[in-house]
Amino acid sequence: MKTNTNAARYLLLLFTIMAMVFMAATSRAQQKADLIIYNGKIATMAKPGEFKQAVAMKDGIILGTGSSAAVMAAYKATNTQLINADGKTVIPGINDSHMHAVREGLNYNMELRWDGVKTLKRAMEMLKEQAARTPPGAWVKVVGGWNEFQFEEKRQPTIDEINAAVPDKPVFITYLYGKAFLNKKGIEVLGYDKHTSYPGSVIELDKDGNPTGLLYAKETPMAIYKTLALTGTLTPEERINSSEHFYREINSFGITSVIDAAGGSQNYDADYQASLALAKAGKLTVRTAYYLFAQKKGREFQDYEKWITQTYPNKNDHILMANGYAMEGAGENLIASGADFENFLEPRIVLSDSMETDLEPVIRLLVKNRWPFRLHATYGESIDRMLNVFEKVNKDTPFNGLRWFFDHAETITDAELARVKALGGGVAVQFRMYFQGELYTKMYGQPKTQLPPIKKMLSMGIPVGMGTDAPRISTYNPWMALHWLLTGKTIGGAQFWPKEQVLDKYTALKLYTSGSAWFSGEQKVKGKMVKGMYADMVILSADYFSATPEKVKQINSLLTVVNGKIVYASGKYAAQNPAIQEVIPNWSPVKYYGGYQE
Repeated sequence: MKTNTNAARYLLLLFTIMAMVFMAATSRAQQKADLIIYNGKIATMAKPGEFKQAVAMKDGIILGTGSSAAVMAAYKATNTQLINADGKTVIPGINDSHMHAVREGLNYNMELRWDGVKTLKRAMEMLKEQAARTPPGAWVKVVGGWNEFQFEEKRQPTIDEINAAVPDKPVFITYLYGKAFLNKKGIEVLGYDKHTSYPGSVIELDKDGNPTGLLYAKETPMAIYKTLALTGTLTPEERINSSEHFYREINSFGITSVIDAAGGSQNYDADYQASLALAKAGKLTVRTAYYLFAQKKGREFQDYEKWITQTYPNKNDHILMANGYAMEGAGENLIASGADFENFLEPRIVLSDSMETDLEPVIRLLVKNRWPFRLHATYGESIDRMLNVFEKVNKDTPFNGLRWFFDHAETITDAELARVKALGGGVAVQFRMYFQGELYTKMYGQPKTQLPPIKKMLSMGIPVGMGTDAPRISTYNPWMALHWLLTGKTIGGAQFWPKEQVLDKYTALKLYTSGSAWFSGEQKVKGKMVKGMYADMVILSADYFSATPEKVKQINSLLTVVNGKIVYASGKYAAQNPAIQEVIPNWSPVKYYGGYQE
């Protein structure tokens, strides 16, 4: 009996030792990397000036960083993919905290982009060339991403020039939020006449009472965006293709995440189906956290009440990637009467007297159900009134750590920032003044401080994330936005901020990485190149940290990695660029010009 007991103990001990050996071996095998980038200048962004030579990743997570020799010794296996960075700078993936990516995906293949075009002459040549290949019944459209100060000529096109360039196809061109151009053929197709009107907007008439083709926003941009909605849509198949190509386009600048601010004419859930299809197929190459924007004036509360029964924050629909396509919360506009419209061609509008009454029940509903929210607010005068509502709700339905934030906040005051901080809020800032600084200065005079006051926000410990508000106002190129942060200049070179209030290289990039991660609740997993963080990163075409601000504008991605997988590659890495479907429709401007014009 004793012999049997000893034998059993021996067998149990032997089994335990074997299990421990197996588990140790398995653990070591699990620590071997899928991908290692070595021989680089790896900016961890964990602290200023911290650089490593190599980074290893597995299953979408960073295993570690260090010298090339140490990382290879610790994490290289026979099947590990190796990428030689050849001394190039590697940064965490760029995270745009305010982009309209889902909506742009539905439209990108229809649009001629003037982003980056250096001369008006070339812009008009592109317009004429595109019109020649656009089939009857389709529109030629330029929708945002440009202004006259980027052109050598320093002027906008005239309506006569547009009509001369394209007499036989309908053309629609938007300029910021304030103005649009509609050619004669477009007026004819839409049937616009002296009786056509949109509340809060102006359709200019000539001396004979006929539309000239110029549309102006006054209190609202309704004429511009209602007209845009009449200029055609892509088919469901083309929308998926268009979305895939737009995401590839922003990957080419090193963007690995966006926080989608929703927008007008972006209906849930119909207009989210194209990006959802990519997510469910594992083909969405940018982590997308999206917000829901109520579309019907007077029914905003009912919209959110309905959506709360349909979905919930952090619901991820990406088949292969954590936080790959996730519903995030409510906004950026929560109510129509709270639309703090920023059109620096016109004086500031005063929000409706009903704003507080309309906003309060929506905020109560969101806070009660623990839905994060964001709210578009340009002017301090509007922010003060909005904060009054938040503070009132907080007294009996505490925010208690609920993530919320203002978007834009160009003229927010120090006192209002203190109130934001007290309620645990943040501010998502955009480089709209890069495109509209000259207009703001003409309307209000040269600012004496930074607008928005980013340095003040940071000094107060308020979360700040960087974004573009692309593409209907600004371009989606984040390196143009970084140029703005580093110089305080507009796209036309005007010194808008006081020079002493510009940001340093580390702080500026941090706003675009870990700074933006707070706005989707991912600050513990995204934005730094350290163990345990998401394996989202970019090999840059030039060294951001030593480049002059003017050179920063020209940076793009040589290799973009999302979730440990290469999603874009160019230059010496071009052979590793993943295959993508041909652009459709065949006449698409994207097929001939791409997006941003280098």
